[in-house]
Amino acid sequence: MAGTPTPSRIESIFHPSDFSDGSAVAFAHALKIALVARAELNVLHVSESGGGHWSDFPGVRQTLEQWHVLPPNSPRSAVPSLGISVKKVLTQSDDPVAASVGYLERNPTDLVVLATHQHDGRARWLTRSVAQPIAQQSHLMTLFIPFGLPGFVSRTDGSVTLRSVIIPAAADPKPDRAIDAACLLASVLEPDPVTFTTVHVGDAGATPAPTVEQRDGWTWNHLTRSGEPVETILAVAGEQGADLIVMTTKGRHGFLDALRGSTTEQVLRHAWCPVLALPVT
Repeated sequence: MAGTPTPSRIESIFHPSDFSDGSAVAFAHALKIALVARAELNVLHVSESGGGHWSDFPGVRQTLEQWHVLPPNSPRSAVPSLGISVKKVLTQSDDPVAASVGYLERNPTDLVVLATHQHDGRARWLTRSVAQPIAQQSHLMTLFIPFGLPGFVSRTDGSVTLRSVIIPAAADPKPDRAIDAACLLASVLEPDPVTFTTVHVGDAGATPAPTVEQRDGWTWNHLTRSGEPVETILAVAGEQGADLIVMTTKGRHGFLDALRGSTTEQVLRHAWCPVLALPVT
């Protein structure tokens, strides 16, 4: 699959789950986006042993009842009446990356939402670096929710906190897709007023201010900083209290990137907020 243009709307969401607590937070984000976008949500669990049970999947109706979207004890038919479709898939494989990418090849998807562990940890899939290979091989817009962080969708009540979005802006890859994706997500979620900050690391004037969409409640800031790209992006995210970082990525280039990972991978490894990555060819 090759990198595709940013979709004009989100119609299908894919969420691979290992039934861990980290995946539960990512599931809340996937469900909230599916709910407000009136999209299809596909939840996949891959088991090496064939273990797992349908009851292990996160409860859609229970979550929507907890968020007061549905009344208590709603029937199963109440979920599709909200305009969303949820499909849970349980499959056996010793390679969750191949199983997930194979599923994506058979089922067109606009957005992948998954948990990722920034360091070695206990989560079953995440200790084997599953999240990033899924994104790299699928070439799809992917929302990473770092393990242990709450993200911008409350797991408790479904409320959205998306007030500050950081968008690194470089000459290559250009930030256009990232800007489009940030606007799309903000439009879908309709959060409180949001500030978008584009960050160019390098010489002032080397990259012109990008063309952006103007809308009531949206503020755009354009910053130019000097320094090492990853450290600078993370520093600006900290200064701005970022709720989300949105980046285009061309993958790894050269010997040092092979050792350290791409800029996006390095940002993801240390970010204290979710990262939305958009692969480009």
